[in-house]
Amino acid sequence: MTEREKMLAGELYDCGDEELLTQWHKAKDLARDYNQTNSADADEKERILRELLGGKGKNLWITAPFYVDYGNNIYFGNNCEVNMNCTFLDDNIIRIGDNALIAPNVQIYTAFHPTNAIDRFGEPKEDGSFEFCKTQTAPVIIGNNVWIGGGAIILPGVTIGDNVVIGIGSDVPNKMKPNIYSGGLATIGENSVIPSNVQIGKNTAISGVTAAEDYEDGVLASGETLIKAGERV
Repeated sequence: MTEREKMLAGELYDCGDEELLTQWHKAKDLARDYNQTNSADADEKERILRELLGGKGKNLWITAPFYVDYGNNIYFGNNCEVNMNCTFLDDNIIRIGDNALIAPNVQIYTAFHPTNAIDRFGEPKEDGSFEFCKTQTAPVIIGNNVWIGGGAIILPGVTIGDNVVIGIGSDVPNKMKPNIYSGGLATIGENSVIPSNVQIGKNTAISGVTAAEDYEDGVLASGETLIKAGERV
C-alpha cells in the first residue's frame, strides 16, 4: 500500500511521504491564493475551490480565511456556507451534505496520533534527524441540513446525522443521529450514540451512553451528567 492508501484506510502512515507532501504543499498554496483573492472575485474563488477540493455541489460559499491539510479529501453537497477562519484537517475524508451552515472558527479533525511518544516518533536517531510523527485517521461524515455553531470542534470518526444543530463551543467526539440539538456547552463523549429527536441541554455531559428513544420528552435536561460507559438511559 502507498502511504496515501494507508492514510485513508486508517492505518499508521508516514506524513513525510513524497506524494503526500506534494499534495500538502499544493493545498497550502491554493488555500493561500484563495485567502488572498479579492472577496468579490467569485470566478477566481470558484476556480481555486474546484482545484483544491475533492468535490463540491452547487452554491458553495466559503468566507476566507479557510485552512486545509490536503484539500482533495473534502467533499461538499449543494447550498453550503462556511464562515471565516474554519480549519478542516482532511487527512481522511470530510464529507458534508446539502444545506450545511458552518459558523466561524469551526475545526474538523480527521487525524490523531499514538499516545506513546516512542510510537509517535520512533527511537531518536544518532544524527539527530527529524521524522514526522506517525499518524492515523478516521473520516468525518456530516449529513444534510446541519448547522454547526461557532467554535465547535469535530473530532476524528464523527458521524453527524441529518438536521442536527450543534451549539456554540461544543465538542463532538463520536456520533450524533438525526434531529438532535446540542445546546451551549453540551459535550457528546466518545462512543455515545444519541437517537433521533433527542434535545441536549446546556452543560450536559454524556460519555459512553446510548440514549433510549423513549427517554421522557426526548430531552436531557441542562446540567444532567450521564457518564457510565454503555449504560442505557
